[in-house]
Amino acid sequence: MGTPAKAWPPLSPFQTGTRGRCPRCGQGHIFNGFLALRRECEVCGLDYSYADPADGPAFFVICFACVPSVVLALWIEARFAAPFWVHLVTSLPFMLLTCIPPLRPLKGWLVASQYFYKAGESRLKSGVSSPS
Repeated sequence: MGTPAKAWPPLSPFQTGTRGRCPRCGQGHIFNGFLALRRECEVCGLDYSYADPADGPAFFVICFACVPSVVLALWIEARFAAPFWVHLVTSLPFMLLTCIPPLRPLKGWLVASQYFYKAGESRLKSGVSSPS
C-alpha cells in the first residue's frame, strides 16, 4: 500500500477561483494565459480535466455587463442623437471594459466551484424506479 493522500482543507471557491488559484491547495494557478486552463496545478498536481465551465462565464457577462452597455449606448443615441464617433469613444470602451475583464474571475470561480461541490455528469442509478 502507498502513502495516504494528503488531506487538503476546503477552500472557498470564490476566493480561490476569482484569483485564478488552484481550488485544492490555493497556491497553484488555474490558467495558462488569459482563459486557457492548465492541465494540472503546478503545486499540488490536481488534474484540471474535471473542469468544464462551458459557456457559463460568457452567460454571466452577457446578463450582467452587456445589457447595461447596450442600454448606455441606446440612451446616448436617444438622448443626444450622437454621431458614430461618440459611440466609438464612449460606448465601445465601456462595453469592452465591462465585458472582457470579468471573464477570467468568473471562469475561475466556476472551475473552483466544480471542484468544491464535486460536480460531474449526472448518472442514473440502476435499480431505482422512476416516480409515477
